[in-house]
Amino acid sequence: MYLLLVALIIGLFVAMLFLNLYFRMKVLRVYRVLVKNRVEFGASHILNPRKMEQEIYPRYPQQRENIALFVRHIRYSTQMAIVLVVLITLFGAVLMYFR
Repeated sequence: MYLLLVALIIGLFVAMLFLNLYFRMKVLRVYRVLVKNRVEFGASHILNPRKMEQEIYPRYPQQRENIALFVRHIRYSTQMAIVLVVLITLFGAVLMYFR
């Protein structure tokens, strides 16, 4: 049981690392296009879809698809990282309990 939990924690950590690298590449690809077209918005726009819809999309209608893709990648990578961190913490807690 102990070795299985250690293997799960290591596997989840490696998964988090590769997930981070994968989404970083995807996000940077879209980010380069947005920077090239001088699209500017803040974190509050990423976290608030209504604010993005009202303030950013009307200002950059030609880049709407790239902006939406960038925001989707950021949100998904954040959600996956949170899930993996919670799983690693949970398995670590179980590992400490059984040790």
